[in-house]
Amino acid sequence: MSVLLREALGDSLRRTRVSQSRTLREVSSSARVSLGYLSEVERGRKEASSELLAAICDALEVPLSTVLYEVSETLSDSVEDRSRSRASSATIPGTPQVSLEAASSAPRIDEDTLMVIPAPSAALAAA
Repeated sequence: MSVLLREALGDSLRRTRVSQSRTLREVSSSARVSLGYLSEVERGRKEASSELLAAICDALEVPLSTVLYEVSETLSDSVEDRSRSRASSATIPGTPQVSLEAASSAPRIDEDTLMVIPAPSAALAAA
């Protein structure tokens, strides 16, 4: 089963709060969010708005970008786990199999790389 975004966000927020040895009450008061709602967000039961996430991250003194990065890593790991299980259970006879390790060792584009897409040429637009 795939991990939902709200669950991954909640897990990340809870891990951060617990690592700081802070209570739900402390963080909810600082973020000006009800304790019950913060608990629901941490358990992945409620979708938090961007404003609410920003307030919680401010209360935890952690950049929102750090939380989102952790969540993206969690979601990426979830996708890789599903791919790995599908690859092991769904092989087609007579088809060459590529291991996930070989596929992941392929060259990757650096995340700082920018791509420029040129505007279509006049000849292409006329076609």
